[in-house]
Amino acid sequence: MYNMEKTTIQITKQTLERLQHLKKFERQSYDDVLNNVFDDIEDEVLSQEEITEIQQGLEDVRKGRVYPIEKIAKELGIKLK
Repeated sequence: MYNMEKTTIQITKQTLERLQHLKKFERQSYDDVLNNVFDDIEDEVLSQEEITEIQQGLEDVRKGRVYPIEKIAKELGIKLK
């Protein structure tokens, strides 16, 4: 185990209960729980490349450069439910 500088923070009992529900195992530290939450949030942030691709897709829709799924399915011989 590593030596970490510790601090105290004030949280409500409701927040503590929410943190307790996020523990993956009983003796997991709240520091680990919070870092897992932070990691999950950071993983959900879109990259600039993803944002650019979404913007390009929206521009394609605005300019009519898209095909309805029904038309593509018909051309490929796929029956939609």
